[in-house]
Amino acid sequence: MARTRKQVAQINVVPMIDVMLVLLVIFMVTAPFINPAQVELPSVGKTSQTPQKPLEIIIKESGEYLLRDRASGGSERVVAKSALPDEIAAFHRTQPDQPVVIAADKKVRYEEVMHTMTLLQQARITRIGLLARPAP
Repeated sequence: MARTRKQVAQINVVPMIDVMLVLLVIFMVTAPFINPAQVELPSVGKTSQTPQKPLEIIIKESGEYLLRDRASGGSERVVAKSALPDEIAAFHRTQPDQPVVIAADKKVRYEEVMHTMTLLQQARITRIGLLARPAP
């Protein structure tokens, strides 16, 4: 009876280990010469103007809209959602540079805030912001 010999397939990993060790030595030698990326933030100079007080649009959880003009004392008044674009446009005509911020209750749907921002953009208000409380 003739025996058949099976070929044994082996992978020689010695050349791969040699290459990996050479790469490791190269990285270890060059690593101290590489400076980590540093972000240089712009500095803010002092301005001679005081910031302008914004017009606040307050959206309550109940769906009620309030307007507060901080420039004229900060008194709140209720505004219907349908009348909001006309009220904002009237404010914008008298004070075109006054910023407008939206202060929404945290339980108000994001869709309402986006709809309010769309109304402001349709009224050609360019300085729009969102009012948030800083984290404690």
